[in-house]
Amino acid sequence: MWSAFAAGESGLVHAPTGMGKTYAAALGPIVLGARGAPDSPPPLTLLWLTPLRALASDTGLALARAAAALNPAWTVDVRTGDTPASARAKQAARMPTVLVTTPESLTLALSREDWRERFAQLAAVVADEWHELMGTKRGVQAELALARLRGLRPDLRIWGLSATLANLDEALACLVGLARARARVVRGLDVKRVDVVSALPKTIERFPWAGHLGLTMLPEVVRAIEGARSTLVFTNVRSAAETWYQALLEARPDWAGTIALHHGSIERDVRDWVESGLRGGRLRAVVCTSSLDLGVDFAPVEQVLQIGSPKGVARLLQRAGRSGHRPGEISRITVVPTQAIELVEAAGARLAASERRIEARPAVLDPHDVLVQHLVTCALGGGFRPDELREEVRGTHAYAAMTDAQWQWALDFVVHGGASLNAYPEYRRVVIGGDGVARVPDRAIARRHRMSIGTIVSETSITVQFRNGAKLGQVEEGFVASLKPGDCFAFAGRIVEFVRVRELTAWVRPAASRSARVPRWTGGRMALTSALGDATRALIAAARHGDYTSPELLRVRPLLELQARWSALPGEREWLVESIATREGHGLFFYPFEGRLAHFGLATLFSYRLARASPATFSITANDYGFGLVSPQPAPLSLGTLGKLLAAPGVEHDMLSGLNATELARRHFREIARIAGLVFQGYPGEPHPARQLQASSALLYDVFAEYDRDNPLLAQARREVLVHRLEAPRLTAALARLRASAAVLTRPARPTPFAFPLLVEIFRESLTTEALEARVARMVAELERAAAQ
Repeated sequence: MWSAFAAGESGLVHAPTGMGKTYAAALGPIVLGARGAPDSPPPLTLLWLTPLRALASDTGLALARAAAALNPAWTVDVRTGDTPASARAKQAARMPTVLVTTPESLTLALSREDWRERFAQLAAVVADEWHELMGTKRGVQAELALARLRGLRPDLRIWGLSATLANLDEALACLVGLARARARVVRGLDVKRVDVVSALPKTIERFPWAGHLGLTMLPEVVRAIEGARSTLVFTNVRSAAETWYQALLEARPDWAGTIALHHGSIERDVRDWVESGLRGGRLRAVVCTSSLDLGVDFAPVEQVLQIGSPKGVARLLQRAGRSGHRPGEISRITVVPTQAIELVEAAGARLAASERRIEARPAVLDPHDVLVQHLVTCALGGGFRPDELREEVRGTHAYAAMTDAQWQWALDFVVHGGASLNAYPEYRRVVIGGDGVARVPDRAIARRHRMSIGTIVSETSITVQFRNGAKLGQVEEGFVASLKPGDCFAFAGRIVEFVRVRELTAWVRPAASRSARVPRWTGGRMALTSALGDATRALIAAARHGDYTSPELLRVRPLLELQARWSALPGEREWLVESIATREGHGLFFYPFEGRLAHFGLATLFSYRLARASPATFSITANDYGFGLVSPQPAPLSLGTLGKLLAAPGVEHDMLSGLNATELARRHFREIARIAGLVFQGYPGEPHPARQLQASSALLYDVFAEYDRDNPLLAQARREVLVHRLEAPRLTAALARLRASAAVLTRPARPTPFAFPLLVEIFRESLTTEALEARVARMVAELERAAAQ
């Protein structure tokens, strides 16, 4: 890496966690960089991009230590959304030699008129955890910012760091754009050892359902924490982190003060305290989400527990790497199942990880909303000449295929609002002057744009605050709207009582009640990745032939054997379909093991095609293993019918028709409109309600649909609905695999272990938690009696 840097090359460093990627990337610029007098640090020389604020703080400390030892004249600072106003003012007066920042803060810096002077001596950029940015609009935002910097500094060296990427060539192309002639991939020489084990429940129910294990694994988690000096307990969602933290405190009250909670909605000061406690070895355990699963160096962490399936091989390795975070040490992770079949996933994850079958991160191509935002940013940053910026943008991987017509549309859209908004002054954001330079002439538009820079779109947040002024963090507006005074909820590791909401602040007081709601955040559950789906299918196929060699498969053997007895276990080149008559109706259950989102897409396609052939109404249910279509009347199904359901012609049209894609696109358009600057989320302390933003964006969608049907933002909304809702590329691959596989059609007399959790998902929509548990208990008892016969 240092040789490549000295030769002026750019590239991508790919190596397991804890192998020294940070120093591989940082020490070259620090050692070879210009040395200044002790009282005169050099100007900005190294820019470090990071996807997380927590990672920015930790990286800043590491780089500061390295600079102090090797080049004491250098200064290191951090700039994120959490940076205090005083520090920002100091940076505005003089930039540090090394700046650790996020894509949003970098783009904001590029909107300053003096950005060229501030970055004039920049020698290198490092994009940390590049796999987290790539494949998202934030990654495209970073690509455009890097292209801007390359235009200023043609000899700029750009390096990316990653531990978990399969498509390295594409990742490199996204990082350096068309400047690949002077770029390379540097791979680590060693493969870090990762031990993956599962916490095995004492008993396994043969009819599991999502979350049925609940907190029954709590004693095992407590024992695991007792046996280690320090532990990270990962959950996949914030609500689960809140639940498990409260459960651990209730089980071990003496651990108060030595265990902590960490996720992105908790107040920054609390997160800083937790991170400091981990570094200093003062905390026994921290329950966390993905807020701590990137390259934060907590050397004292001895073990990692994963609550529920990690749902992906890369995520498993990333989280495991938080323990044993040193070259030569072993990283250990224990999967704690929340559903019996997750034990098969855990075994599959270990198999895939050992074979280094890591998921690819497909690049995002040609998002028009990000381009529109970038044009306004460049117009603010001292202006741009359209022809020059067009070629600069084409130098990125995301817009390499951009046509002149697409460019002209984007330029026209920011200059006069396009074909349908040109009568409204607020949409004429950019003016091309007589000198041919495009600028933003209106200070109000400039202010609104700078406040809206970025591609992360979230619900309106409400600050949770005690009456003494102490802040706990933020929850979403929709959750607070469901509360009434006196309601208790668990948040940031506390049980609090809701008092009132005023001026976007939910005022609370401490509560002694143990009965409390847990906030829910939007974002949904993680779906099984393709790599983990492949591994899970392979293990089930092996069990079909009596191969139960792993501890996890041995534990779920009774479930799998009953599935084989009542229906079938599919082979690797087969897929299972069950037709079952139940009290709730006639059910068709399909098991591709392709993940929740792809299954919802397949369910939409199949239900639409079945109903088109013979009018019927279906209830759709899906999980990571399969999906079901339940109707009041039997839907005839044969191998010939399956062939028609899988037929290639008209797949996209039929899925969009089944989804009511127009309405979904109208709702999704809110995100695109916000990024493109068509709707404004409001000023600090005065954000617009989510309902108002949705109404405004829906109105714009309707205007474009009627008066500007060729507007690329409309096509983008429909395309993103397919990608975000259905994982369209993966769904296409799944259809191809199913067409090439043999369908195993069975007609069981009763719900099978595979079908049972899909039925429970239908009940969950209409029953309270108590009623659901009673209903499930009765069904399980009946099925177990049948299984015993």
